[in-house]
Amino acid sequence: MRAQIGKVQQMDVERANMGDIDALVEMRLAYLLEDNGSLLDEEIAAIRADLPSYYREHLGKDLVVFVMREGRDIVSSAFLLEIDKPMSPAFLNGRTGTVLNVYTRPSHRRQGYARLLMKALLAEAKRRNLSVVDLKATEDGYALYQSVGFGDDHSKYHNMKWINQ
Repeated sequence: MRAQIGKVQQMDVERANMGDIDALVEMRLAYLLEDNGSLLDEEIAAIRADLPSYYREHLGKDLVVFVMREGRDIVSSAFLLEIDKPMSPAFLNGRTGTVLNVYTRPSHRRQGYARLLMKALLAEAKRRNLSVVDLKATEDGYALYQSVGFGDDHSKYHNMKWINQ
């Protein structure tokens, strides 16, 4: 039985399940290809080989994926990754979320799917009592995220990362 959270043009917002893993891998690859412009063949092979086990371990636990389908095909997705951190004034209960992979196939854009997925995702964040949910917005997604309640994160900290090479 699928979970219905909202409707748009005869499409339901659903939670992805274990039967969707192959489709989720392809949605992630489509997102990454569009976001990065290209991927090396070995990167694509590694993602196809390793991502299914990640989804099997996390889906329905600390990872919730909302999708919209046309028939059996997933045409839009939004991921919420729950992360427990030590408490701080910025997240008093230590429960935070990160939005990932908000992606709609080009043929299905501008129909409100991402907005409905984000509303479902934020309702889930409230249900899970997450103190804060963050994301990194592209220029294309910026207005959408603002419209559902996200704001720019002004911080005295610099965003930095270390890459293991």
